[in-house]
Amino acid sequence: MDTRLLEQIGLTKGEIKVYLALLKLGNSKTGQLASLAGVSSSKVYKILDRLEKKGLVGQVMKGKIKHFSAMDPRRILDYLDEKRSKLEQDRALLAQLVPELEKQKKSAELKTEATLYDGYKGVTNFFRNIVDELKEGGEYFVIGAYYGEEAQYNTTIRWRDFFYKHHLRRVAKGIKVKMLANHDIKGKMVKTTQQKSEIRYLPQYLITNMEIVFYNNKVFIAFFTSEPKAFLLESKEAVKSFRKYFDALWGIAKQ
Repeated sequence: MDTRLLEQIGLTKGEIKVYLALLKLGNSKTGQLASLAGVSSSKVYKILDRLEKKGLVGQVMKGKIKHFSAMDPRRILDYLDEKRSKLEQDRALLAQLVPELEKQKKSAELKTEATLYDGYKGVTNFFRNIVDELKEGGEYFVIGAYYGEEAQYNTTIRWRDFFYKHHLRRVAKGIKVKMLANHDIKGKMVKTTQQKSEIRYLPQYLITNMEIVFYNNKVFIAFFTSEPKAFLLESKEAVKSFRKYFDALWGIAKQ
């Protein structure tokens, strides 16, 4: 039996072993249960206690000896529903906390000049922040748009999938993008990029392996490699400088 789904919903490997053993044994004492489940006698009580709290195991006294039994497997669905309900409650509480956290972040941003982003999650979170931070009618700018090295096929596909969804979110919120893309991706850009956008292509001799994104007071320089890295500079002066650079390139770029 593939038990990975049970792990994904929050059961530990030990809990899965004990629960499955109880399904086979029916009412059982801990000694026989520990043996079949392949866990130590010292751990089986702790595991049973956790399973009881999750509503997946019950107990009964036979004489002076405690026996345990697995609850109907459908109780796993009940456990998952309770977990989902708890997550929804936690999310609602966090939603109330977010404005206060954002105030603290803005206060800290006044002292922050540069941040290093490491990894796919970190880099893609910046693009999610663009959509979250800009209002309808807002705009950001891109120099050197591309999807990573073509030789790294899986990496390129991963970036294309992300930007397809990113531009869907962007367009849905009414955010515009003005983009200078690398010449070699002309005709290959994901379709959602074309909406609410102005796109021109850099000449072959100006193709770059980094992407520069800027808006408001933020300049983001990213490298879409198999191990992505990026650098965020928060400076209005830097944005002004890159805007001049962008406008100069825009004049020589082709549609």
